Amino acid sequence: MDPPPPPTQQLPRVSTRSNKGVPPPSHQDYVAHGVDTLIVPTTFKQARGNPIWDRAMQEEFGALEANRTWSVVDRPDPCPPTIGCRWVYAIKVLPDGTIERNKARLVALGYTQEHGVDYNETFAPVAKMSTVRTLLAVAALHNWPLYQLDVKNAFLHGDLEAVIYMERPPGYTVGREDQICLLHRSLYGLKQAPRAWFEKFQATIVQLGFHQSLNDPSLFTKVTPAGIVVLLLYVDDMVITGSDPQGISMLKDGLKQAFRIKDLGNLSYFLGLEVSRNDQGILLSQRKYISDLLGEQNFDNCKPVRTPMEINLKLQKDSGERLKDGSQYRSIVGSLIYLSATRPDISYAVQMVSQFMSEPCVDHLAAFHRILRYLQGTQEVGILFPSTGSPTITAYSDSDFAGCIDTRRSTSGWCVQFGSAYISWRCKKQDKVSKSSTEAEYRAMSEVGSEMVWLRRLLSDFGIACSPPMALHVDNTSVIRIAENPVLHDRTKHIEIHVHYIRDLVWDGTLSLHHIQTEEQVADMFTKAFSTSRHWYLGNKLMMRDRHQFGGGC
Repeated sequence: MDPPPPPTQQLPRVSTRSNKGVPPPSHQDYVAHGVDTLIVPTTFKQARGNPIWDRAMQEEFGALEANRTWSVVDRPDPCPPTIGCRWVYAIKVLPDGTIERNKARLVALGYTQEHGVDYNETFAPVAKMSTVRTLLAVAALHNWPLYQLDVKNAFLHGDLEAVIYMERPPGYTVGREDQICLLHRSLYGLKQAPRAWFEKFQATIVQLGFHQSLNDPSLFTKVTPAGIVVLLLYVDDMVITGSDPQGISMLKDGLKQAFRIKDLGNLSYFLGLEVSRNDQGILLSQRKYISDLLGEQNFDNCKPVRTPMEINLKLQKDSGERLKDGSQYRSIVGSLIYLSATRPDISYAVQMVSQFMSEPCVDHLAAFHRILRYLQGTQEVGILFPSTGSPTITAYSDSDFAGCIDTRRSTSGWCVQFGSAYISWRCKKQDKVSKSSTEAEYRAMSEVGSEMVWLRRLLSDFGIACSPPMALHVDNTSVIRIAENPVLHDRTKHIEIHVHYIRDLVWDGTLSLHHIQTEEQVADMFTKAFSTSRHWYLGNKLMMRDRHQFGGGC
């Protein structure tokens, strides 16, 4: 690990967000470790001559040459278009706020590439958040260990198919000044770099005997005589779990032979998600993410409230004076959407404010500020994946009716439970106007039915067979009668597709519909705002827990 820069070093301010979307520690952590006073160079000219950044650039050149990323060649005649490159500098900070190292990364100027000439396909799969939560729920239920690995310079491992010439990097001294670089491996900044890296990793993991999931391409599993080994990939971060300790060890050794791997030990901080574990299970939270968000908006000392949204608040397109600049509103609402990955209690409020991102008004901003005030008082709250329960899938589905004043569309709300853990939820305005409350309910049921079928297939990748039928709880008796009886008439023909889909799942034994009292309908949390007591009652049923009550280490 490189030593931190001296206090007298005059280096622009440390960025508060990384490119991967993983939040840094709180502002107080930065100040405590002196990071807040450091300035990061933005150009090669600023960095050149500083021993710290010179060493960082030489380390990057060493990694590029060791990986045989390019060959220095004479400029061909005629010479095809070449792409440029530039240096990007950053100070890598650990979750506790301490400086890990100074990082210099060479990035290709991929925006100059031409489709069909320099690249073709660029898509690379990324693990779904529902898959991440499912993995944690399965690990908690079966008491599997959780490990985290990171690939150093991951994108440099990808092989290139197109012929790409790049100008010499600033500070590169190998070869003559008039020569250029012929790329053999992908480089950060190239449009096809993520896809090339994933294809390389996929080929490597398959050679190690793993099977790629058809339900989430980022999930890889291997059944061994002693159990199962599971790997989940998110760009260059990996989570490994399973019931075969020897198989896990062999997987780590195989990956270290193929790539430069950094073993981060037990899983504790992944994609901005904080993972705590004890005998109760696994608690997933985003405390640092919330602290950062509140600090950016100067809400870290605001007066907290107990609910994220006022009761009976109806936001409209033209709610008050329009904001002069809505860019900050859009940016922070995007952060709230990511935060709802561990906070189902704010899903409805976030869904409401996210509808007005194109032209936000003052009333929308006020509703957004209330969410921040709610988060101020609930920074320590996360979602629990209990270590007890049965391996069954249960779901709750609900909807409002014509709740949107502007469009009169309804809002679907549902959540899916594996054992005692909630692994998937959704709050979304429906794409069409429903003519009745029954139709609105059926649209929500159709969505959650598809999710339940997918989750059952996903769990089979973990070696878990969920015996049918899966229970779906609704608080509308009409939809149950229509689904269970072969009757269609004028009042239901406009929802015929949704009816037939749910009916097929019921008749083939995949789903069983159960009526539930509205007071116990957990999915109500995703369709409307509640009083404090009702909000926290449903939050408790959704396994929302405070970190202090949970205790727990990693």
